[in-house]
Amino acid sequence: MSQLQLNTEPAKSKLREINVFVLLFAVLAIAVILTYILPAGEYARVEMNGRSVVDPASFKLVESSPVKPLGLVNSIHTGMVEAANIIFFVLIIGGTFGILTATGAIEALIVTLSRKLANQERWLIPIMMLFFAVGGSLMGMAEETLPYIAIMVPLAVALGFDVMTGAAIVLVGASVGFTSAIMNPFTVGVAQGIAELPTFSGMGFRIGVFVVMYLVSVGFIYRYAMKVKRDRSQGFFGEFQTQNADALLRSDIRLTTAHKWILSCFLINFVVLAFGVIKYGWYITEIAGLFVLLGIVIGLIGKLSPNTIVESFMKGAAGLIAGALVIGVARAVVVVLNEGHILDTILYYAAGAINQIPPAFSAVGMLILQTVMSFIVPSGSGEAALTMPLMTPLADLVGVTRQTAVLAYQFGDGISNIFIPTSGYFMAGLALAGIPWTRWMKWILPLILVQYGIAVVAVVVAQMIGYGPF
Repeated sequence: MSQLQLNTEPAKSKLREINVFVLLFAVLAIAVILTYILPAGEYARVEMNGRSVVDPASFKLVESSPVKPLGLVNSIHTGMVEAANIIFFVLIIGGTFGILTATGAIEALIVTLSRKLANQERWLIPIMMLFFAVGGSLMGMAEETLPYIAIMVPLAVALGFDVMTGAAIVLVGASVGFTSAIMNPFTVGVAQGIAELPTFSGMGFRIGVFVVMYLVSVGFIYRYAMKVKRDRSQGFFGEFQTQNADALLRSDIRLTTAHKWILSCFLINFVVLAFGVIKYGWYITEIAGLFVLLGIVIGLIGKLSPNTIVESFMKGAAGLIAGALVIGVARAVVVVLNEGHILDTILYYAAGAINQIPPAFSAVGMLILQTVMSFIVPSGSGEAALTMPLMTPLADLVGVTRQTAVLAYQFGDGISNIFIPTSGYFMAGLALAGIPWTRWMKWILPLILVQYGIAVVAVVVAQMIGYGPF
């Protein structure tokens, strides 16, 4: 393990040069400058079927109101306040995951599965990738996957594969989940809330996306892994030239009865959540409350003391503080655009530029924009907070369904999780495995291109079928 930790230092020093808050503050400053350059304007909003929509024929220029320099820093607090419901939602779910981690159930499940698959290496890739994909799609596993790289990489090498295979099982698996986002509260949950869509609506289409993305990704990694198994010269091994699978998995960790009950409660939680959302229209408050209850229940089953439950909750929430604050700072950009009355102006010119393009291709344009934005805001919920206030009315103006706009967002965010160098957890994962970013990119590029091809087809199909409810 110490060898792995030594390899993380170069990556961390590079990451300090590209801090997401620095990038966001630069975007915020540009937004303030734009309030002095762009003409102020606004659309009228009208109520339609219980939601606020833009009247496309109502745009008019209004008196200019540029944001003063002090407004730049004031907007950060205002953005935090306006996004408070989302920020605390993220922290509460993070706290519950902290309790889940403290019970040891996830670690025991991973080690147990790895141990059972040690002599059936062909099943390692599809089964373990399915685990990480489901975790990413249902509960937004990202940073939480990093400890398992230290398990999967040596195990993959010991079973005749290489470092790329072990790292990809974790990183690509979780990315497949983020991309499909069947019920990911951090991405599709936040984005649909901003777009005024029913929480987790359109789940059937996203399940289809999950299946396709999963099969394609497993096929890519499996084919490569088998090539390495036949000829080790085709693989990349770094510091892991030889590993002993028996020694690696010779631990006292076992999946106990308590762990099984905890994992069962976790799955039941998502069944109840889906039922509540579909039947009773639950939203952020109810979902957050359900996760608080889950945390208490699994903490008690795991025989954690009340103090330990609280401390684990705080630790889990603390791990997401940076991501939660990104949401507030991203919201500050929207605050500045609104206060300067240029958000609607940007919408007007953007809609005019693409209004002659078929709506399906407008959706593809949104996918491209979201991918670009993911470089600036690698946080999924932060990107939703920044872009969806703009994408939602733009979708209305150019004839793209809001659900399709959310789909374009989740593709742009999810696929980028396996290649953008501004993503802290992704770069940390490569560092743990000892894989240079350039080496990873050369290897993963064909899969990235295929995934974007699937994403383009999906958003075009979504728009053609009127993927909704609206």
